Amino acid sequence: MAWFSRLSGLAAFLTVLTAAAGCATPAAPSAPKPGGAYRVGAPDELLVIVMPEPQIARQAVVRPDGMISVDLVGDVQAAGRTVEEIAAEIQKRIASYIRGPKVTVTLVASRSQSVTILGEVLRPSSFPLDKEVRVAEALGRVNGPTYLAAKSRIKVVRNEGQTTRVFQVNLDAIEDGDLSTNLVLAGGDVVVVPPTAAASIGYAIRGFFYPITAIFGIGGPATRSVITGGI
Repeated sequence: MAWFSRLSGLAAFLTVLTAAAGCATPAAPSAPKPGGAYRVGAPDELLVIVMPEPQIARQAVVRPDGMISVDLVGDVQAAGRTVEEIAAEIQKRIASYIRGPKVTVTLVASRSQSVTILGEVLRPSSFPLDKEVRVAEALGRVNGPTYLAAKSRIKVVRNEGQTTRVFQVNLDAIEDGDLSTNLVLAGGDVVVVPPTAAASIGYAIRGFFYPITAIFGIGGPATRSVITGGI
C-alpha cells in the first residue's frame, strides 16, 4: 500500500538522521571579532553640545551625504565616524570662535544600523543598534531562545565587504560564565538560532505527515478544498 511505503521510507530517513545527529561533533567556536565602536550613518540622529557659555545644543540628523550642520562651523562629516571623532573635529574647528570649548556628541537615535535575529527565539525581529550590544543581550531583547533551541550552536552571520563570515556562539557556555563567544554585534549582523536535533526530526515528521493528514481529512475544510479543487 502507498501509505505503508511512505512509512517505511520515513523509518529509514529517521534512522539515518538520528545516526548523523549522534555522530556529529560540534565544531570549535570561531574566535569572535568585536564589532568595534558604533559608526554613525545616515539617517542617525545626534545631539551636539558645545560648552562653556554661551552653550550650544543642537539635534542634527545625518544627511544622505553623510554630513551634519553645526553652528559656527557649518558642515561636518559624520557618517563612518564614531561620536568621539565627530566631537573632536567640531571642537577643533569651533575653537576659532569659542575659547576653550568642550564638545560632546551623543547618539539620540540609531537608524542606520540594525541586527536581525531569526530561528528558535520567542520573538524573531530586527532592532537598531543604539549602543554596544553583545549576543546574549540581543537574545534577551527578543525574549530569549525557545525550549527547542540548540543554544550551543548559535551563529552570527556578518558581511565584511565582499566577504561573509560566520561566528559560532555558545549560549550554554555564556550562561555558565564563559564569555569568549559573547561577541559584540555589528550593524547588518544576522543572528541565527537553530533547532535541536530532536526538534529538527520533529519538524521533518510534521512535514512528512502533513500530506497524509490532508488526504484523510485531518487538515480541515481549507485543506480538503485544495485537494478536491474547492468543491
